[in-house]
Amino acid sequence: MWNVEEFVRAAGVTVDELAAYVDESQRGVPPVLRRSPPGELAERLGLARWIREGGMTPREYGEFLRAYLAEGTRLHHPAQLGHQVAAPDFPAALADFVHGAHNNPMAIYEMGASAATVEFEVLRWMLGKVGFGEAGGGVLTHGGSLANLTALLAARAAAAPGAWTEGVPGDLALLAPASAHYSLARAAAILGLGERAVMPLDVDGLGRIDVARLPEALERVRRAGRRPMALVANAGATGTGLYDDLRGIGGFCAANGVWFHVDGAHGASALLSDGHRHLLDGIGLADSVVWDAHKMLRTSSLAAAVLTRREGDLDAAFRQRASYLFYGEQGFDLIGRTVECSKAELGLKVFLNLAWRGEQGLGEYVARQYATAHRFWELARERPGFECPYEPESNIVCFRYGTGDQVDIRERLMGDGAFHLTSAEVGGVRHLRVTVMAPATDDKTLEALLDRITEPEATAGPR
Repeated sequence: MWNVEEFVRAAGVTVDELAAYVDESQRGVPPVLRRSPPGELAERLGLARWIREGGMTPREYGEFLRAYLAEGTRLHHPAQLGHQVAAPDFPAALADFVHGAHNNPMAIYEMGASAATVEFEVLRWMLGKVGFGEAGGGVLTHGGSLANLTALLAARAAAAPGAWTEGVPGDLALLAPASAHYSLARAAAILGLGERAVMPLDVDGLGRIDVARLPEALERVRRAGRRPMALVANAGATGTGLYDDLRGIGGFCAANGVWFHVDGAHGASALLSDGHRHLLDGIGLADSVVWDAHKMLRTSSLAAAVLTRREGDLDAAFRQRASYLFYGEQGFDLIGRTVECSKAELGLKVFLNLAWRGEQGLGEYVARQYATAHRFWELARERPGFECPYEPESNIVCFRYGTGDQVDIRERLMGDGAFHLTSAEVGGVRHLRVTVMAPATDDKTLEALLDRITEPEATAGPR
């Protein structure tokens, strides 16, 4: 049984330590990341002893938590410019706290009526934003990779209805640009198509789908003796943040009877910004869309939506039997739409962020991060030695400095934990990559980053 008094004391410690952690992170006081070797860190945290002996008290827990939080990446830090992971807003953190005690695995309605109902309404809201409306269907999953897999399961069911029971036909193909997220090729392998079934689309120099050459791509697929299961477009691309021409691609897919899948994991949140909604023009033509909340909707990991224009398509993705689960009335169960059985209360995280910040508040966050990235592009272009291959459309900017090894520059910046950024290839050339996620990132941060990059030792190393 729970010791309620001990829980209250430990919960108070948790709140105090996390509040201090986020506050100092937002102020940029400590390094943005620390990454001690696992053996050293395990010793410092006393992991083996605690696992072996137990007996942790609230006071000892506080000491452990403080040491635990000191390592890793501070996502709220202004110098956190690396991966596309949210600096979670506190309402989403409250939802995780509630789930930790409440623990209603709500894919089966009787196991979590409130959690399921909240998810229904969040999905209804997302379907409306995408343009699918009442005819659409949806489910929240633990991350964009599962979301893409689930959407492509629906596409497979449409193209090969017997695949679930008879196996996958050998002639299916997945059309996608090279800039598509790696989870799409992984999904093709999991689905039984095999990686070779992923057939590349023609793109421009920045990796965006060339709509004018889509007929050629479709003809190549047919000449290879295959038929398209789905065509994937980016909104926006993981590497560059750029958006494909969704209206042009959607029109082509509709005219040729091809399932149109939009990977909007990162960029679909621009639907909430008046100034950026146009980037997703045509998304309502898609047959399926994925949209991650743990990116630009500022929830903690993981929470991703799978949305289909026709509800029945999502229901057709799975064909499962299990006498201990699938019986009686299942009208409100989501388990028939998702890989997961014990599914967390994901909708609560999105709902509480909306309940606190409102749709407008989340849209303003998206617009602010996009504007900050554009500001970095402006500042970098003004400085000698910097090269930016495109004007950013989102909160992702790729750039190069000098002729040296860009990866060496990144490692130097990360070596002392001063800045965290990533890299990506654009047109086959390695670039540094900034992703503006933390609300605390400002002009001062951007100028400091540019200053550090231009220090002489940052340019050392061969090309």
